[in-house]
Amino acid sequence: MTQATARHILVESEEQCLSLKKEIEAGLDFAEAAKTNSSCPSGGNGGDLGSFSPGQMVKEFNDVVFTGELNKIHGPVQTQFGYHLIEITSRED
Repeated sequence: MTQATARHILVESEEQCLSLKKEIEAGLDFAEAAKTNSSCPSGGNGGDLGSFSPGQMVKEFNDVVFTGELNKIHGPVQTQFGYHLIEITSRED
């Protein structure tokens, strides 16, 4: 079964998400950005969500993680929880 690992940052607004994405692309460490900005409990762990299979995350998140390019910052991705920046760190079939 396909498995992926990813980390993310969850914020309330698209504007905040876009601003953080620019900062990360300019050199801000993703894990540090997650620790200081993410409203998800995973933020304390640098946004790391561990390993999961298709269907374990909400559809919008799942679609990005299982089709997106590895080691690239994706987002903003809007879900019922807010706006996410997602970095897919691995994916195996």
